Amino acid sequence: MTAKSTRPRSMVGVVRLAHARDLDLPRYQSDGAAGMDLLAAISARRPLRLAPGARALIPTGLVLQLPAGFEAQVRPRSGLALRYGLTVLNSPGTIDCDYRGEVKVLLANFGAASCTIARGERIAQLVFQRVERVSLREIDEASSTPRGAGGFGSTGSNDAATRAKPSRRGKRAATAQR
Repeated sequence: MTAKSTRPRSMVGVVRLAHARDLDLPRYQSDGAAGMDLLAAISARRPLRLAPGARALIPTGLVLQLPAGFEAQVRPRSGLALRYGLTVLNSPGTIDCDYRGEVKVLLANFGAASCTIARGERIAQLVFQRVERVSLREIDEASSTPRGAGGFGSTGSNDAATRAKPSRRGKRAATAQR
């Protein structure tokens, strides 16, 4: 049995639009879940068929009123991604604290077969985060670090052989692939 958190929860206002009146509000599916599941607020008579390679904007029927200093992130559900190749295309989708429109999920089908989205189906996760506001200050030069300008996979291995610089031939091959 897991211990429940005694930390007070932040309050987020939610308006349920008419086309979602009979749907449950998002909720955590386990004590340790980071995200609440968002449900598809589409017509029960007209499920959405998403062909391979297609994308669609799925309504949730919810309008959020986030406290200042918070954002909500719309993220994919791992089970849908694994089983069907469905993902949230602009992941994570950010909902700003001053947005008052309907939350919608941009689903994309990267699977090999068509998928059907039914009313009330769990289509994405909603994760709430505090947001730190910063000011930018222009500087002449950034400080050095062991990582330096290495990006896209540069920290992915501890094996010295995989970090070795590519040969001239490898560099040309990498350049040709771009």
